[in-house]
Amino acid sequence: MTLPLLDGGVASGLLSGVLFGYVLENAGFASPRKLTAQFRFSDWSVFKVMFTAIIVAAIGLYGASALGVLNTNNVYIPTMFFWATLTGGVLVGAGMAVGGYCPGTSAVAFASGRLDALFFMIGMMFGAALFASEFDVLKDFYFAAEGPQAQTLSALFGLSPWAVIAVLAVVAVLGFALGSRLERALGGPLTAEQLNGGAASEAAASIEIVTLRTG
Repeated sequence: MTLPLLDGGVASGLLSGVLFGYVLENAGFASPRKLTAQFRFSDWSVFKVMFTAIIVAAIGLYGASALGVLNTNNVYIPTMFFWATLTGGVLVGAGMAVGGYCPGTSAVAFASGRLDALFFMIGMMFGAALFASEFDVLKDFYFAAEGPQAQTLSALFGLSPWAVIAVLAVVAVLGFALGSRLERALGGPLTAEQLNGGAASEAAASIEIVTLRTG
């Protein structure tokens, strides 16, 4: 038997998506305040959760390969195009900083009942459609500065995949330590009350202040 369960990836992809969404919701990522706090360096939950997910996924991938359950040659690895990747990263990062969502967390937030996430998703789909319609104009820029053809870090640097995972683990530990120090210095990670009721409490307090001043 090979993954993903001989079904073309539909069932396992759906299951992975549901589990991923569940984890994001429980991590508080359905609130845009969580992600914007990462950009202010006051809450490093996004970095910690995502980096942990990357390392766990990498261990699972190469562990499954070592057991003969998964053939890593069947895993699609896209080729990087430097300028397109850099530009896209800047635009996506700006959108995340302004809107408080990434594509995944916007879907989770909308499923949790946040209507602002729906407008974010509409904008995201509009942007994707605009890019597709204008691709012929952007094609030369998109394919400029082509990187290594579909190479992993281990293939690029001639290292064992486990050596790369070990390096990532060290980077994660250092990042966690730095993040925790900055969280303590800048007020700590957001609490559940701040994520769920902070905005309403602040609005109510503002209304009360205005009422007192005008009354």
